[in-house]
Amino acid sequence: MASSRQGLDIKHLILIPAIITFGVTLLRLVGELNQWSPILFGREAGGGGSIVGISWLVPFFGIYFALKLVKMGHAPASGWKTAGSALLGVVAGAAVIAILFSLSQSFVVLAAAGVLAALTALFVVRKTWPALFRTLLAYGFAVRIPVAIVMLFAIYGEWGTHYELGAPGTPEMAPFVKWIVIGVIPQMTAWIAYTVVFGSLFGGIAVALAGKGVKQTVPAA
Repeated sequence: MASSRQGLDIKHLILIPAIITFGVTLLRLVGELNQWSPILFGREAGGGGSIVGISWLVPFFGIYFALKLVKMGHAPASGWKTAGSALLGVVAGAAVIAILFSLSQSFVVLAAAGVLAALTALFVVRKTWPALFRTLLAYGFAVRIPVAIVMLFAIYGEWGTHYELGAPGTPEMAPFVKWIVIGVIPQMTAWIAYTVVFGSLFGGIAVALAGKGVKQTVPAA
């Protein structure tokens, strides 16, 4: 997913981080299939906060993308403003969940709340630093699509990994429907928003703290 606007080649920028992240996904899958240490490779629903997981990479690659973009001449108006917008996105998303949760605690409503919260958070952060937003969005899809594919095989194969488990209270459903509900929808919404928002938070802070220490190169016309 490349962007020619302002000479920004997003595909090239995210390639190596996406490959590294895919490697971690494969390592996580192998670890769970072989029932290695649950601390490193948790098999509970949601992953159990296990140490080996791609969600932990978001802050690091958020910083990496931010610093690279500045050096390429795509700096934000303010790193602190970018970080503040990300925090506002978190608050706005949490507010959406809280409001819908107060209306109903049914599985359908909670699932819808997650999607709406993700879209709300993305809407809040989208314009503060467009170059970083587009980069993190592309990176998010590049690394989450493989996870969704792994989940499809795990659900049908009943591999005994966290990839086939829904949140507590998830009703019984046919394998394909289950994949859409616990795989495709969360991976393509909530986890994309997590990647963009927290990548922007850490990236914005990094640029703000780096200040004049980050050299900026004006892109060629």
